[in-house]
Amino acid sequence: MQWGQPTHLSFVANEWLRDAFLRVRVSDAPEPRVLVVDIDEASLARRGPWPWPRERLADLVEILLSRYEARGVALDILLPEASATMAGAAPRTQAASTAGDLRLALLARHGPVVPAQAFDFDLARLRPEPIRDGHLGGAVDTYTGGIEATGYIANYPALAQAPHVGAIGFIPDPDGTLRRVPLITRYGGHAYPALALALVNCCAGQGTLALADTGLVRVGFERDWRAYTVASAADILDQSIDPASARGRLVLVGSSSLGMGDRVATPLAASRPGLGVQAAMLSTLLDRQAGRAPAPWPGRALALGWIALTALLVPLAFSRLSAMASVGLLGASSLAWLGLTFLATPHDPHFHTGAPLAANLFLLAVAVPYQWQLSQRRSRHLLLTLRQYVAPAVVAELLRSDLEDPLQPRQLDVTTLIADMEGYTAQVEALPVEEAAQLTRGFLDCLTGPVIERQGTLDKYTGDGLVAFWGAPLPLERHADLALDAALAILQRVREFSAARERRGHAPLRVRIGIESGAAMAGDFGTSFRSIYTAVGDSVNTASRLEQAARDYPHDVVIGPGTVARARRHGFLALGERRLRGKERPTRIFTFQDSMERSDSNMRGGLPSSAALTEPEA
Repeated sequence: MQWGQPTHLSFVANEWLRDAFLRVRVSDAPEPRVLVVDIDEASLARRGPWPWPRERLADLVEILLSRYEARGVALDILLPEASATMAGAAPRTQAASTAGDLRLALLARHGPVVPAQAFDFDLARLRPEPIRDGHLGGAVDTYTGGIEATGYIANYPALAQAPHVGAIGFIPDPDGTLRRVPLITRYGGHAYPALALALVNCCAGQGTLALADTGLVRVGFERDWRAYTVASAADILDQSIDPASARGRLVLVGSSSLGMGDRVATPLAASRPGLGVQAAMLSTLLDRQAGRAPAPWPGRALALGWIALTALLVPLAFSRLSAMASVGLLGASSLAWLGLTFLATPHDPHFHTGAPLAANLFLLAVAVPYQWQLSQRRSRHLLLTLRQYVAPAVVAELLRSDLEDPLQPRQLDVTTLIADMEGYTAQVEALPVEEAAQLTRGFLDCLTGPVIERQGTLDKYTGDGLVAFWGAPLPLERHADLALDAALAILQRVREFSAARERRGHAPLRVRIGIESGAAMAGDFGTSFRSIYTAVGDSVNTASRLEQAARDYPHDVVIGPGTVARARRHGFLALGERRLRGKERPTRIFTFQDSMERSDSNMRGGLPSSAALTEPEA
């Protein structure tokens, strides 16, 4: 076996699947190369009970070779004694008894006839004495390897001298089903071919068949019993069937009669004639000889590779999937493996179908619950920390990610947006407390909605404004464009909010926004008493300075050079250089190319043109 000595459960699972695949693939298409001559109940009723006289067997063989022009005849029958010495033989003259034996022996010695001999494989030594009956013949020492036998039932001396003699010994699997036969049996230092192999070597016309595997070989069972042309032995003796229907075939002569006891369990049925196994093995060898056998596949490598791939990739996927999705993934993996196995089993007789399925069962029993527990623990921590600051889609993506601690501070490329209401103090001083609170809540709603809708992370509120950033806790490929989109949406919402207030007699509102991109340290910062998820770094400070600088420009949004360099869907207008507080060198600052642009629907693509970058005099 490919996997050593398998456990009973492993063996049962493997063979059960193989048997199921065989039953799906089995064909009823006629097998034109083989004729089965059955000494069935009808033959025994018409010609008398078994054993038949040797003259009758000789007649049967001679008719097959002459009238029906068979290419070769194999006798799936044991004849260990000469007729004259058989116990209980009917009285007859010595000359008549010897004539029948001699005639059959001559046909086997000089014609394309293959007698059978059975070998015993009493490996457990259950019998006190090994069986040795008759005379062995047909040794073919060109073959190496094979299965060692402990005893035999062979033929009477004259028949044993046939040049081709085939072995018919079986070794059922532990569950009692016959799936394999020994192609070569070894006994007494000699090699003896199986009956089907001896018939192919004798009569198929291409000489001795080369074998890569001479041990226990799987019977193909590609064809059901119904695929074979089966003729009653009595009809052959009566010559009542059309000779053309059997001409040029290899013939197997045996019995399906229940009374003769040659019945075995096969993958296709619980009780089939042993003659059917010989026919299936003969077809398997003929296919191999004709080059029609399935090309070999590396079954061991496929199984080991699938297990390794599953063991590596599936746990990685578990951390990104829910428990039900993980179970579904294992189910899909198992179904895919079954599909591959269905295709591979004809190509590798040792292919173990159950090993990857056992690995999937282990993952289902151990890895899925473990990953579910980790996911639940991580989900609670993330939800408690981030649900007030991050868009739900970002939280969901974090839960699917494989980061050990997504809140741990990390150096990331982010875009920071800082927004503030111009003249907030003057606005609220003239209002009652309730109206001031309503103004603050309404204004912060205008700022917060666009941030969350565009995958931003809300850092904090600053009374009448907020700080938000993109690119953390999860990296975003277009974080600069997303922040710019949010800024345009904020402008639109603040304009609508201000118009509504103006209709009620209030002063107009203006929002100032500063945006800059660059490296920042983002993570969970704080102490054991209180912590917050935030981003710190030079780009964050620059965004704050740009928001403050907006009060000196007629533009609501002032944008830093880092954001301009990273943006792909917006155009920009250069506002010149400005020395920002805390900076040693002047910083080039920009606004949107169309400074009156206020909605996402009017966004333009492209980088700033050379004309747009022309700086006005300070």
